[in-house]
Amino acid sequence: MSENVTVIRKAHFNAAHRLYNPAWSDARNTEVFGKCSLPNYHGHNYVMEVEVTGPIDPETGYVIDLGFLSQLIKTEVEARFDHKNLNLDTAEFATLIPTVENIVVVIYRLLRAGIDNRLQLRVKLFETERNVAVYPALP
Repeated sequence: MSENVTVIRKAHFNAAHRLYNPAWSDARNTEVFGKCSLPNYHGHNYVMEVEVTGPIDPETGYVIDLGFLSQLIKTEVEARFDHKNLNLDTAEFATLIPTVENIVVVIYRLLRAGIDNRLQLRVKLFETERNVAVYPALP
């Protein structure tokens, strides 16, 4: 069977961040980022949907072993970001503003390195129930 199928693994992590551009004044940061720029940070319960698309392997019946994908997410995302202050505790956001858009791109790149390039990967990151970023962008 050579049909492409998408499998989805959900995961989550909790993290704090501050949206702040150090090249700007506090007033400009407040103007652009509002309460998200307050100096004492704030947190989110992030939910991810990691989508992997490809052909079903005739030997295993899998597109990807979901146990492998689960472990990759735990190692590359959850261990790195869960219960962390993204601005202060992570190398990825030491100089990158941790917006949901930047976070989803970083997560994609971390996971992409561990997934066969023949498989398509897409990450959806829910910062809140209403704020979601998807990478790569939907066509």
